[in-house]
Amino acid sequence: MNKTEINQRYSEWLHASDLPAELRTELTQLAGNEAAIADAFGTSLSFGTAGMRGVLGAGTNRMNIYTVRQATEGLAKLMETLPATERERGVVISFDPRYNSQLFAHEAARVLGAHGIKTFVFDEIRPTPELSFAVRHLHTYAGIMITASHNPKQYNGYKIYGADGGQMPPRESDLMTSYVRQVTDLFTIPVAEEPELRQKGLLSIVGEDVDVAYLDQIKTVNVNHKLIQTEGKDLKFVYTPLHGTGKIIARRALSDAGFQNYDVVVAQTIADPEFPTTPFPNPEFSQTFDLAIELGQRENADVLIATDPDADRLGAAVRQPDGTYQLMTGNQIASVLLNYILQARQAAHDLPADGMVVKSIVSTELATDIANHYGVTMKNVLTGFKFIAEQIQAAETNHDHTFLFGFEESFGYLIKPFVRDKDAIQSTMLLAEVAAFYKQQGMTLYDGLQSLYQEYGYFEEETISKEFAGLDGQATMKNLMTDFREHPLTTFNGIDVVAREDFQTSLRTDKDGKQTPIDLPQSNVLKYWFADGTWLAIRPSGTEPKIKFYVGVKADSQAAASSRLASYVTAIHQELLHEATE
Repeated sequence: MNKTEINQRYSEWLHASDLPAELRTELTQLAGNEAAIADAFGTSLSFGTAGMRGVLGAGTNRMNIYTVRQATEGLAKLMETLPATERERGVVISFDPRYNSQLFAHEAARVLGAHGIKTFVFDEIRPTPELSFAVRHLHTYAGIMITASHNPKQYNGYKIYGADGGQMPPRESDLMTSYVRQVTDLFTIPVAEEPELRQKGLLSIVGEDVDVAYLDQIKTVNVNHKLIQTEGKDLKFVYTPLHGTGKIIARRALSDAGFQNYDVVVAQTIADPEFPTTPFPNPEFSQTFDLAIELGQRENADVLIATDPDADRLGAAVRQPDGTYQLMTGNQIASVLLNYILQARQAAHDLPADGMVVKSIVSTELATDIANHYGVTMKNVLTGFKFIAEQIQAAETNHDHTFLFGFEESFGYLIKPFVRDKDAIQSTMLLAEVAAFYKQQGMTLYDGLQSLYQEYGYFEEETISKEFAGLDGQATMKNLMTDFREHPLTTFNGIDVVAREDFQTSLRTDKDGKQTPIDLPQSNVLKYWFADGTWLAIRPSGTEPKIKFYVGVKADSQAAASSRLASYVTAIHQELLHEATE
């Protein structure tokens, strides 16, 4: 888009008759700032398979009522092509505590209502996994979650879910995306008034009714209820919802399960869109745990548990003998959860012969070794929890596998498939049980992890991100991925490549040039396997202007694994990232 077109867009917005006062003020303040105007109007928010996410503000490249209406108009147009029985199922809508989340949720309902499509809107903030559950529980055609997950306060987002409760599958999401892109005039999208929709029965408010049903299912997550009633009483832990939706459900779920000996970080139980106690409400960052650590040290807590603002991701820190807390990675948390599930179900003679675990291709191979040990099938899928949801649906349809656990390295886990997205409420329940299990043996979660390493080998992983912001960012990332393909690695960090997987061409090429097909959807991802057992994956993020480099190593000792990982990380910075910045 050229400068003239950008300025024309800006002028159209500035002079729009019904523009909210705060957006008009923002646009007025942009006058003369060509760079800021170009950033706000030079492109439109990308709407992909997981929806859209962006900075709040005025413009086509911002989250505001008009871009929310545009996305929802696309959904309405899609639903109008459906048989009446499908369309009449309606859409359930939830939202997190961010700025304008509730407003955006109701704007979406008004757009759908204008098309005669019924909506079920939550009365207040709820977790993303409860929205996934609600789609299935209320038998709606789709679900909308207004959230930017763990992003900073300046962001908000719009996630779309299909009828199975997972993020909308590719065929439907591609159709919806095409309809969204056809909506070019954002100011003429029809919206209905809420009192009229209520009178016509096209908008219903839901809340406690869905909570009760969801919590009833959460009660099935814990494996050993007797253990919770005994050792769970001695386990001391801290929970924080990081100013988010976990405050609504998590403590009720903990109480239902029988966990009572825990404290909450009071300041972070306030649903505050400023996230005043942590600028990055992301449980993978150490500073996110600062207040939890202070409380944990005062109360001598065994473990600290944090859920992100929309309660789909969970992070944890474990008390060490010297009183400090060691953060666990998403891969480590997933490994101890998986091992406990399989071990406990085997001990209870309840491990199905057709058991299935699902993980993303950039997650730890320790989980694969654990699954193999228990005779359980491990399925690898592309990054994105919707692909895990697809495997669950396929297993149920084909009756060939029983889902036991699914996870991504980015702190997302699912234990029971009544939800079809990562669920930090479920994960909180099970992680507390696992901590109680190890406490019974005089061990911590961290000790439990070390015992896994002693049995299976020492695994370490790291993710490195390179951001490409601005209008040229997407083009730069595309060119880099093209360059990586045109000049494939044959050696790296002094180690030979033994196989290269290109998920865009769906081909695996071994060191002798033999090619075999990859039975996964096409995706812009490269993965390398090295002679020392290390793997490296390269992929552009689906929600942020970043290319991510994932690396995983295995060695016979902790020191050797750390050393090997450090050498690969250094090589990534010196070779691959150096090329990316030239």
